[in-house]
Amino acid sequence: MKSYIKLVSAVIAVLALLLAGADIILDITDKGAGGRPYRVEAQRIAGKLEREEQYSLDDYSYITNVQKMPDGFIQSDSDYLVIEINGVPYRFDYSYHYSSDNTVLIFNCCFIILAALLLGILLYIWFKIIRPFEKISDYPAELAKGKLTVPLKAQKGGYFGKFLWGLDLLRENSEKHKQSELELQKQKKTMIMSLSHDIKTPLGVIELYAKALEKGLYKDESKKKEISINITAKCEEIRCYVDDIAKTSSEELSELDVKEGEFYLSELMDRIRSFYTEKLSLLKTEFTIDKFTDSIIGGDCDRAEEVLQNIIENAIKYGDGKSIAVSFSKEEDCKLIRISNSGCKLSESELPHIFDSFWRGSNVGTQSGSGLGLYICRSLMRKMNGDIFAEIHGDEMSVTAVFSMM
Repeated sequence: MKSYIKLVSAVIAVLALLLAGADIILDITDKGAGGRPYRVEAQRIAGKLEREEQYSLDDYSYITNVQKMPDGFIQSDSDYLVIEINGVPYRFDYSYHYSSDNTVLIFNCCFIILAALLLGILLYIWFKIIRPFEKISDYPAELAKGKLTVPLKAQKGGYFGKFLWGLDLLRENSEKHKQSELELQKQKKTMIMSLSHDIKTPLGVIELYAKALEKGLYKDESKKKEISINITAKCEEIRCYVDDIAKTSSEELSELDVKEGEFYLSELMDRIRSFYTEKLSLLKTEFTIDKFTDSIIGGDCDRAEEVLQNIIENAIKYGDGKSIAVSFSKEEDCKLIRISNSGCKLSESELPHIFDSFWRGSNVGTQSGSGLGLYICRSLMRKMNGDIFAEIHGDEMSVTAVFSMM
């Protein structure tokens, strides 16, 4: 804000200096020799007379008459010059009107109009862009602090309408996710308290049996076998509780919002191209997208972008970084988008498990991850009435997303 005010002040000062300087230069130029063209013409005619050459007044714009001066000095109201040629004074009558005032006035008017136009543009930028942006510049920080309840005020006819709409949409989604997270945390705490209470009972029984066996309280082999069976049953009971926890976690992950709709394949690929072209170029990875015929695809474009991004991110993390390619094909009423990467280290036996939740292959190495990326991709694709599958061809890994065509 302050820097813009300094900029406008500097522009006004420069314009004032330019106007003053131009006026001075015009005044000096017009009043100097270059501003008296009749003298130039008189000197040219004098030169011809001195060389006794012929001349015609029709060739000159300002000199109207040339004659020798009489012995006596003649007063005259007309404008003339006296030049001595070969010892004889000559009178040169001329017609010239000094127009310095008009020139400077016209220049000043034009300059002031242009300066006013420039200042008007600067003021327009101030009122329409700078001040509105200053008012909304604190919104991202407020969202980051969790102040999500107050809707953002939209601007009518402003330049930030779409920006504010996007921020308000972000606010609503953040608020929704915050409420969902709070509810989820509540459910998790309730579930943990319940399961911890339920698990204590079989754990207590197992502990008692273990101590009894440790102290040799049971001599009868049949009794030992019975205790062993009871311990196995209690372990199975605990395993069921653990399975319930895993199932609940999987159900929570599958609760992903997908909007039913349709979008153009070109729109989806433009997003992928703009996001990964520069990134993969910096990583020195060859990134190619084959030519394709544009078509309308059913589903949620944002979620489809998320699916392809997850696949490409896996290709970056677990490939050799040499190449990633996107190709297209069509089968019946489906559009297939295939993403391939070189340097596959996953074995064929592990391939069926890559879409399972919390599963990570033997090729992960030191790469961090949760084992949920492809699981989420499969959940999203099925919600969009599509599917996803993976293949290995030699050292090349490919994951194909199947979208339904409209």
